[in-house]
This record gives sequence, C-alpha cells and structure tokens, in this order.
Amino acid sequence: MVEHDAFSATREAYDAAAPTYAELFRDTLRDRPLDRAILSAFAEVVSARGDGQVADLGCGPGHITAHLGELGLAAFGVDASPTMIKLARQAYPGLRFDVGSMAALNIADGVLDGALSRWSIIHTPPQELPAILAEFHRVLAPGGHLLVGFSASDDPSHPTQVFDHTVALAYRWWPDHLAAMLCESGLAEVARMVREPQPTDRRQFREIQLLARKA
Repeated sequence: MVEHDAFSATREAYDAAAPTYAELFRDTLRDRPLDRAILSAFAEVVSARGDGQVADLGCGPGHITAHLGELGLAAFGVDASPTMIKLARQAYPGLRFDVGSMAALNIADGVLDGALSRWSIIHTPPQELPAILAEFHRVLAPGGHLLVGFSASDDPSHPTQVFDHTVALAYRWWPDHLAAMLCESGLAEVARMVREPQPTDRRQFREIQLLARKA
C-alpha cells in the first residue's frame, strides 16, 4: 500500500524532480556570499569543539555537504529521496550519503558536533516539527550546533503559512516562533541571519538562518 502522508508525498516529489533540482542548485552558493558566510561561521564554531562531524539533513544532491567538507568538516548527507542520494553519490563519490528520515535518524545519540537543516524543515507539517527538532537535539553532542534555514512568515499572528514550493507543499515560519520551539527542544539560539528578498529571487520571502546550540 502506498502511503499518503506528508513524508511520502515529499519524498516522491523530490524523486521526480531530482535531476532538474540538482542542475538548478549545483552552483547556488556562488552568487550568495551571505550564505557562504554563515556556513563558514557554522564550520568554525563546530570545529572548535570536536572533530567536526556534521550531518547535512535534507542534503538533496549533496552540493552543500561537499561545501562543508571543503570548510574542513567531516560532513555526510542524509535525505529522504533515494534519487537525490543516488545523484549525490555520483557527484561526490568520496563523501557519505544515506537515505533516511529526519524524524527517525539512523545516528547514535550525542555523536554530532553539528547538524545542518537547510530548507529541509519547510516540508514538515507544523504538528510534526517538534519531533523533528527533538531528533536534532538527540543526535547532537552537548555543546553541538544546529544551523537551520527556512523561509519566513510575514505575519506574527500566523506563525506558519503555507506556500506553493513547486516541488512539494511547504510552510513558512515566524522566526521568533521557531526560535522558541528550538529552545523548548533544548537548543538555545546563538545568532540569526536575515536575508531580505532580492529582485532576482524566485520567491519574495525573507530567508532566515538560525544558529542554535545544545546546552
């Protein structure tokens, strides 16, 4: 029987879109200096506390995982889409990529110095997000850092807003609301980067990247 939950729908949508997605976003960091800056800061704080083992959760075709490796981290990728993982392994054969769900990571407790969730939580229904954040907390070592990127809601009275992501149903989050949810999960906000929409952006949403630390 085919599942019809949000996870299955998202996985199937990204399987279908994987080749096009990989082509569109392979060089996405080249023209995004602020993204490169926050990833560099993330790499620095992660490297300061351990051997730099980092999971890129929702890694897609692996280009960000590879960038983290170039920054000196022991990075590996996890994605729900088998097709995305196949493309990532082909493009970056020297790196590890696993098929998996953010809701049930095949990662031991407290082993990661860092975790990256770059626009991967946006497909998580609001009622399911606390369990995802609890998984992030579980796999991080004490003092480990999480960097989570997402599209921002523009109405604080509606902490989540649905939008058409083209690939799969997605949600925008009010930044303070998501920061509070992180805190409830044991992940305290350290910093945030707000990027206002640019004329060339496909979607005119603010982009938020929150850096949090496990106590």
